[in-house]
Formats: sequence, C-alpha cells, structure tokens
Amino acid sequence: MANPCAVIGIGQTQYRTKRLDVSMAGLLREAARRALDDAGLTWKDIDAVVVGKAPDLFEGVVMPEVFLADAIGATGKPLMRVHTAGSVGGSTAIVAANLIQSGVHERVLTIAWEKQSESNATWALTVNGPFTTSLVVGAGGYFAPHIRAYMARSGAPDHIGTLVAVKDRQNALRNPYAHLKIPGISREMVESTPMLWEPIRYLETCPSSDGACAMVLASEDAAKKAPGKPAWVHGTAMRSEPMQFAGRDSVSPQGGKDAAADVYRQAGITDPRRELDCAEVYVPFSWYEPMWLENLGFCGDNEGWKLTESGATAFDGDIPWNPSGGVLSSNPIGASGMIRFAEAALQVRGQAGDHQVDGARRALGHAYGGGAQFFAVWVVGSDKP
Repeated sequence: MANPCAVIGIGQTQYRTKRLDVSMAGLLREAARRALDDAGLTWKDIDAVVVGKAPDLFEGVVMPEVFLADAIGATGKPLMRVHTAGSVGGSTAIVAANLIQSGVHERVLTIAWEKQSESNATWALTVNGPFTTSLVVGAGGYFAPHIRAYMARSGAPDHIGTLVAVKDRQNALRNPYAHLKIPGISREMVESTPMLWEPIRYLETCPSSDGACAMVLASEDAAKKAPGKPAWVHGTAMRSEPMQFAGRDSVSPQGGKDAAADVYRQAGITDPRRELDCAEVYVPFSWYEPMWLENLGFCGDNEGWKLTESGATAFDGDIPWNPSGGVLSSNPIGASGMIRFAEAALQVRGQAGDHQVDGARRALGHAYGGGAQFFAVWVVGSDKP
C-alpha cells in the first residue's frame, strides 16, 4: 500500500488581472514562502520541487521552470515540471503526492502558476491553419457547443448558468484571495451582460488572472512534526482521452467518469453527495457545474441542473460546491486546478476562514483541461486514511 501523504502547508497569492508588483519569480516565491511558513519549514527542509503551468505560449516564455529554479529553492534538488493543459494544477499536486506515497521523498514543495497579463491566453487558444480564420475564439468558443448539447439533451432551462454565476460570485466575497468580487451580484446583473459565446454571457465566464498556489506535501512522520493540522490524501486519480474519437461524449467525458470512480474507490466513497462535505470543482463557465455534477457522480444523467436549481450546491446547501468562489472568480490557468485541490485541503483543515464549510471532514478537489480531455481529482480528509 502507498505510504500516507498529507498537506501540511498551503500558500496562495492575491489573484489579480495584473500583478505588476512582482515578476514571475516573485509571484511563485510569494506563494511558496506562504506555504513554507504554514508548514513551519524553511527552503532547506524541502527534498524536491514539482511545478506546473499551462502552455508556454500563454506567456511567451519557454521552459520557465529553468530560470525559476533559484527563486523556488530548487537549486541542487530534484525539479520536475508537469503539463496537462488546464488541469495541470491538479496533476502537479498528484505527481508531488506520488513522490511522498512512493517513499521517494519526505517533504515536497509543489507550485502552480500563471501570469496571464504578460500575454493573451484567449488569442493563444485561437489556433488556425495558414490562410484560414478560426471560428473558435478562446476556450469559450470551444466549449459553448458542448454546453448547448447538454441543455438540449437534459432539458435544462436557460437560467441555470446564471444561478451558478451568482452563487460562485457571492462565495468569492468571503474569500480574501479572490480576483473578482462583485457586491450586489444578482441574476439581473448577470443576464444584462453581453453574450460572448451563446449561451455563455460575460459574467458566466472566468476572468484572466495572475497568481500562484503552493502546497507542502509530507510523509506521515514529517506530518507529525508540522505545527498545524494536516489534510490527509485519501485518494488521487488522473485520466486522459483524445479530443476526437468515434462515439466520444464531449458533454460527459469518459475520462472524467473513470477518474471519479477511481478516486472514490480509493477513498471508500459510494455516494459522493452524501459522503463528501464540500467540493472544489473546475467550473470556468457556469454551465459546467450541472455538467460536472453528473460526470462526477453526484446525481444521475440529466439531473445536474435540478441539483443546482434546488440550492444543494449553495454555501448553505447539503453539498456546497466552490465555497471559495471557484474558477469563475479567480483563474490563473496553470494554478486554477491546484487552487481547487488546496481549497479542499483548507476546508478539511478547518482553515478556510469566512468561506469555511461547518464540519467539513472530507472534500473533493477537481481539475480538467484541454478539450475536456485531461482530468485530475483528489479526495482529502481530516482523518488519516
């Protein structure tokens, strides 16, 4: 069996449109330093560093981990970079956890980031061949048809996306790190904003953020020496699938279902809605909440929108989703998945502050990326597995 692994330190930066006050190195160091302080450690206590970010073309800096090594304390230590598109923050955390679970290292620092202000991710995603015009402008242009397909087959009414947008932005008001904070957010406000990619309106989509997130993962022995309460890793899973193949269900990808089934098996979960206390799920466009509710097994097919509409996923619902405000409120792409994993860990440590879910003991962290083809999930708990 794998050795127990725990999250003993968490650090986040402020998420903003532009972090002009720091360089890329300074951004990572800010998150890493906070994670080390939380763990009661120094740079020399770390055995290895695992970093992750989205494609280099998002910022125009090739292999940034090389020039960043000094800033993140990796000099003379193993340094590994992970890349799985938008899910990379979650995948990076899982790779770091595996280094602990395998017994290779005692303490691993893992960091994920994006400094989107230094380039333009939307146009970087607008790929096209020579002498042709792309009809897909950014991620929203790619995923909008998937959302329309979900609406058609589930019978979901038009306002469901608006409900998620309002809920997550209300949650963000409780989170001191959140990028978008809109006091007085309402359905009327969301519905009055421009349609970007039908059916996705402006306030139903994620922002472009600068930011970084870091965690210190530790073995059982190292966790016993940590000053704070650990979040124990109960299960991890990664899956991927091609973007296109005969019979592929792009609305509810098989890779996501398989990853969820695997992590629930590891954690001994048979009913995620009843046995998890909260979930931090990668929802960059509001309609993906009901879609992922189904994909992750919280309800049956075509029932996700009903769960959202009932208020079950609200902060005071029976299964709060994205109490931090989620990706809709902060989106440094390379870090967004790790933020979900870290926020899940904060919940079971009882350290989520004003967005703490009362009595949270087990939580899900989730990330997806590419053309909804890469998936990373983990379950963390307050008790050692």
